[in-house]
Amino acid sequence: MGNRRGGCEVDCGICHFDLYSIKNEWGHSTYPMVPGYEIVGVVTEVGSKVTKFKVGDKVGVECMVGACLSCESCSDDLENYCSKMILTYNMAYHDGTTTYGGYSDIMVASERFVVRIPDNLPLDGATPLLCAGITVYSPLKYFGFTNPGMHLGIVGLGGLGHVAVKFAKAFGLQVTLISTSPSKKKEAIEILGADSFLLSPDPEQMQAARGTLDGIIDTVSAIHPIPPLLDLLKPNGKLILLGVPNEPHQLPAPPLIMGKTVAGSVIGGMKETQEMLDFAAKHNMTADIEVVPMDYVNTAMERPAKGDVRYRFVIDVGSSLSPTNP
Repeated sequence: MGNRRGGCEVDCGICHFDLYSIKNEWGHSTYPMVPGYEIVGVVTEVGSKVTKFKVGDKVGVECMVGACLSCESCSDDLENYCSKMILTYNMAYHDGTTTYGGYSDIMVASERFVVRIPDNLPLDGATPLLCAGITVYSPLKYFGFTNPGMHLGIVGLGGLGHVAVKFAKAFGLQVTLISTSPSKKKEAIEILGADSFLLSPDPEQMQAARGTLDGIIDTVSAIHPIPPLLDLLKPNGKLILLGVPNEPHQLPAPPLIMGKTVAGSVIGGMKETQEMLDFAAKHNMTADIEVVPMDYVNTAMERPAKGDVRYRFVIDVGSSLSPTNP
């Protein structure tokens, strides 16, 4: 396996999952830990059997660096659903060695789990696409939210939500941003290009929008009411959950037996991740980011919880750890 690996100098995005992992909020963390699974860089070295990449290529590594490669999911290019999927950090490889993430000046990965960054995408702006981007792109494709003119609701305007708006508009959808915060209306419509805005705590707005949406992509990780969202769907509409709250959602049966669907999705396989990047490049689409040095990481970890980032942090690892910045 080692001779099919390569190394690259990296920059890395910051995700909520990093904060959960560092604080062991889900009870699965092991230490020492190097977080980070939105990783981009330039190849510096390749193994003797690497055929897909060469030194100097722009590449990325997403949330996983391994899988069994023999199950049905892996055969279908859905490594993200393999029961033996290996996360980019805080897990163990098949040989028992620990995986470490992108808060580092170098990353080594198997070529099977590396994607090519198209030339017209800047590395920093492409970084969050390796988590937030594929997390929203995959359900848009899988659940059929790609037909121009379909009406899609997107819940939440953060790291996932803002990229979801961009992808949905690139597919030609009519997009309604759903939020608890009225301050997000201007951002959603004037900056990101959403067609309309729905303030979810306003009962009159919610009532007026009942039965109008073909689908909803829900990006919110905090616990929040699901029934009002189901009311917004047309018959046979689909609500897709992407967030992972610390408490279970309350899901009523009546909307479901009336034909509505609630499902979930998690990242995407390697083939689909490359497809997503190529689609983003075709539409000149990147994430909206704030680039920070390595010594700002602790502060950057806390700011998203306060809504104080538009919309994703990217650590400039290369410059931070260069000889002039020890």
